[in-house]
Amino acid sequence: MKELFRFILILIVFLACYFFPLGDLPFKGPLFESIALTKWYAREHVLLCLVPAFFIAGAISVFVSQAAVIKYFGARANKILAYGVASVSGAILAVCSCTVLPLFSGIYKRGAGLGPAIAFLYSGPAINVLAIIMTARILGWKLGLARAVGAIVFSIVVGILMHFLFLKEERERQAKEELLFGEDDELRPLWKNAIYFAAMIGVLIFANWGKPSGEDVSMWDTIHLYKWYITAGFLIVLFYTIMRWFKRNELQDWSRASWDFAKQIMPLLFIGVLVAGLLLGRPGHEGLIPSNWISSFVGGNSLMANFFASIVGAFMYFATLTEIPILQGLIGAGMGQGPALALLLAGPALSLPNMLVIGGVLGARKTVAYVTLVVIMSTFSGIVYGFIVN
Repeated sequence: MKELFRFILILIVFLACYFFPLGDLPFKGPLFESIALTKWYAREHVLLCLVPAFFIAGAISVFVSQAAVIKYFGARANKILAYGVASVSGAILAVCSCTVLPLFSGIYKRGAGLGPAIAFLYSGPAINVLAIIMTARILGWKLGLARAVGAIVFSIVVGILMHFLFLKEERERQAKEELLFGEDDELRPLWKNAIYFAAMIGVLIFANWGKPSGEDVSMWDTIHLYKWYITAGFLIVLFYTIMRWFKRNELQDWSRASWDFAKQIMPLLFIGVLVAGLLLGRPGHEGLIPSNWISSFVGGNSLMANFFASIVGAFMYFATLTEIPILQGLIGAGMGQGPALALLLAGPALSLPNMLVIGGVLGARKTVAYVTLVVIMSTFSGIVYGFIVN
């Protein structure tokens, strides 16, 4: 009954946000922006982004061998393989800073080392192929290239630094998990699990495939045109695998694990989105912090300009690709090239809602360390890039 009550409560809050009569509010301003951003988030990101991500995370925690995760991402794993796979995962997933959270939580709780898990957490939203292409097309090839290189290097460096900062704790955690789980047996052949996960990831990717801006027709536009047919194809494969290869008790375990992630993450995300909307508003709208303040602080290539851009990027919520038109407007208002890169490297990978959830998974100390590393490295990268292009 307790779990049913929680589910009904979350469902009621979601429906209230989804159908909230925003046009009937008699006021404007930061509070309006907070409610508006939350409604937009509920409509655009929960059903097609978060729900599939919760099911993927639940599947990881139930159907992926604990020993396999420890073998390939644990303390004794091949470091080149572990960090290499984690650092380019965003090229496949193309998710935002919130959608990646259930997936990160799943592999970390399943035994992945802190370093590779952090590399995955950063790279998931940062190394988005379409976002990098759109950055190069709209903001210039130099900024697009700097974003691509910076994001890949960042994910590896931040992961390695986090590993060494908390090396003692990680060794103790890995030792306990190896002793507890030993060598797990796979529930079914690896190729069946691969098809099952590929189908779920396909649904997540193509259901959220956005239409690129610009007038020229490209492969990305063609995929967007047929995205629901592609998504339907992946759904058919997914339902086939579920019906033919899984037992009822396995599906029940999968549902419970997915729900565990949802009830842990959803409330924190909605609270974070509310606060982010209140402080910073939506793109093109004002929160408590006026946008002209932001524009005035990010001109040139000073240490303060790059640091301020990194801080704003870290706390503001960016849905996938929305950072590009925002930056286009800021650059037009006088933003320097260095601060623009700093915001691109800190923004998509972090947000206030994202930080709240990471804190629930890793604890306050590791979360503060992760956010601090991303902000410092974004600031430094912005200064170097601004110096080069100027």
